[in-house]
Amino acid sequence: MSALVQTESSDSGITLDLIGMTCANCALRIEKGLKKVPGVKDARVNFAMETAKVEFSSPVSEEALLDKVDSLGYRALVHEDIVIHGEAEKAHEKEFKKLKFRLLTSALFSFPLLLAMVGHFGENKLSEYLHFLMNPWLQFALATPVQFWIGSSFYLGAFRSLKNGGANMDVLVALGTSAAYFYSLNQSFLSLEEHHHGEIFLYYETSAVLITLILFGKFLEHLARGKSSKAIQSLVGLQPKTANIIREDEIQEIPLAAVRTGDLLLVKVGETVPVDGIVEEGNSSIDESMLTGESIPVEKNIGSSLFGGSLNKNGVLKLRASKVGKDTLLSGIVRVVQEAQGSRAPIQRIADRISGVFVPIVIVIAAITFALWYFWIEPGIFAGALEKAIAVLVIACPCALGLATPVSILAGSGKAATQGILFRTAEALEIAHKVNTVVFDKTGTLTHGKPILKKIDVVKSSDENQLLLLAGSAEQNSEHPLSKAIVDSAKLRGLVLPIPEKFETIPGGGVFAIVNSKEILLGTDRLFREKGIPLDQTLLDLKIQREAEGATVVHLGVDGVHSAIFSLADTVKDSTPASVARLKALGMDVYMITGDNERTAKAVAKTCGIDHVLAEILPEGKSKEVKRLMDSGKVVSMVGDGINDAPALAVANLGIAMGTGTDIAMESSDVVIMNGDLSSIANAFLMSRRTVYNIRQNLFWALIYNALGIPFAAAGFLAPWIAGGAMAFSSVSVVLNALRLQRK
Repeated sequence: MSALVQTESSDSGITLDLIGMTCANCALRIEKGLKKVPGVKDARVNFAMETAKVEFSSPVSEEALLDKVDSLGYRALVHEDIVIHGEAEKAHEKEFKKLKFRLLTSALFSFPLLLAMVGHFGENKLSEYLHFLMNPWLQFALATPVQFWIGSSFYLGAFRSLKNGGANMDVLVALGTSAAYFYSLNQSFLSLEEHHHGEIFLYYETSAVLITLILFGKFLEHLARGKSSKAIQSLVGLQPKTANIIREDEIQEIPLAAVRTGDLLLVKVGETVPVDGIVEEGNSSIDESMLTGESIPVEKNIGSSLFGGSLNKNGVLKLRASKVGKDTLLSGIVRVVQEAQGSRAPIQRIADRISGVFVPIVIVIAAITFALWYFWIEPGIFAGALEKAIAVLVIACPCALGLATPVSILAGSGKAATQGILFRTAEALEIAHKVNTVVFDKTGTLTHGKPILKKIDVVKSSDENQLLLLAGSAEQNSEHPLSKAIVDSAKLRGLVLPIPEKFETIPGGGVFAIVNSKEILLGTDRLFREKGIPLDQTLLDLKIQREAEGATVVHLGVDGVHSAIFSLADTVKDSTPASVARLKALGMDVYMITGDNERTAKAVAKTCGIDHVLAEILPEGKSKEVKRLMDSGKVVSMVGDGINDAPALAVANLGIAMGTGTDIAMESSDVVIMNGDLSSIANAFLMSRRTVYNIRQNLFWALIYNALGIPFAAAGFLAPWIAGGAMAFSSVSVVLNALRLQRK
């Protein structure tokens, strides 16, 4: 029985690795074929990645999908996550080895035919030496293996394509080379007739050299595409093959696949962390740059989280495995990048529409070219007309057009991933270049998300440390972030905090405690008024000043006397002002959205360099504010922690989640900044702009190439073998142009 792909929702699906595609039309035909399989909701084929992403509306058997691809003349395998030497890769390697063998063999047979072309360039010493190569039957013997053995894949591909109601690059190649070969064969037989005294024209070298050049182009394209996927391969390569497990006080080396959640592992100095987990013993510096893009090593000790793929720099650690296999952070990163590279950007629709009708149009143009030359421009000269028609057929291959978008997405998203920027889809990578408004959540995004005690203002003749000790003791039993900040500050000063004799939480107001027989009250000025405690005017004036500076103020009362105010603030990240300035330099309008009161919010915004403030906004109101900005005509990117801001992230044109490695909130955002560094946001927009610009360059040159190449070939300015070389180079040039993104 065939395995069923179980589906729990209409969005479930499977990824297939494809083998045997030769051009964009192949990708489109597979896509259309897969969509016809019962239960398939959608299918998207990526020509550059050689993958198909299939989504289901009901359970579909893997066998049905693989059989469908096979019936179209190609081969498919179920994609394996995070596998360096999987079945699909082995199949591609096998295909590449066959391609190299075919290329070498074709070149050996074609080279003498290429030398024979010298005989066409007048009388010279070299042509005298090579005159024996002009023999029609020697050329026939050299060209035939190339045409029907080496070139059999083109005939097979053309047959399958036409059988399934389409036309791909193989059809063009088969038509062009067959025309040259069979015309030459006919001329060879004519040369045997005694009464035939006219000059014969042979095009054996045209068919053989064309096939060789096309194979050479595919060879270069394969090498270049391999480089463009280097980023994702380097991520996959971070995963070690083995792990050191501790069992009954013994250390055993086991395969990584055998590690299970809960296992205790040993990570030695210089080793790669095998899986995600928690440090149970030891301390060390860990290089997480390959996962987050952050070059500075992170200190780890007992209780710290470790992530598979990171590098242990200088200490031995014992690690309790918490996530293994496909659940690790590294696997998640690779999966997100692969999904982005396998998805289709909106701009690709242009190329898809053109590729769908391109080959039939080219065949018509070639037929018209032949007719014009044979009946009008050079009447009766069959060889000349055929040569021009062949040149049109071979120069018009749509490979460059099909590669233009996906290969740039492949290079751009892969490079971004190495810098800790994850684009979840190709659409996100494209939309990012249109963004003109960035909305930041304040807490945890622009700021550290953790308040600290900034200043203590006390009444005259009071001891600041003594008051901090009383406040810290009272706040020990509270879980409020402000309480924790006061306690941490007291401990930082070395104060020993006694346990309160009595503790009471006052909802919405503060706390009451008895410490060292003193009655301690901490809270808002409203609470003090409710309790009938007079507020010191000097401290009230200072409160207004501190709030204007962006602080939250907590009042302290001792035995019914207003004694001090504590100013606490969530400090702005060091990188925030420079990052905001970079976004402004890119032409962005920058907003800050927060639940803080307007005075505090404006103070923080001023420190960040932000001009637009949306204050006193409840969490559920953030998405409405984002929607309001979008309705005003702005293209909005929302930047938040990806959890509390999930609704706003989902509503925005582009949601960006600041990840810290523990929860990267992939489901609520379009882009994830792995290292939590705000400067990476500007880098994400820059990478998007450069990628889209690169795609446009590729599309422009691919279209211009065909727009100019076809008329030049039809006008007789290009010999078929030159046209074949130009066609092969066009695909390679597109891939090489995309590779420039990896140097940015």
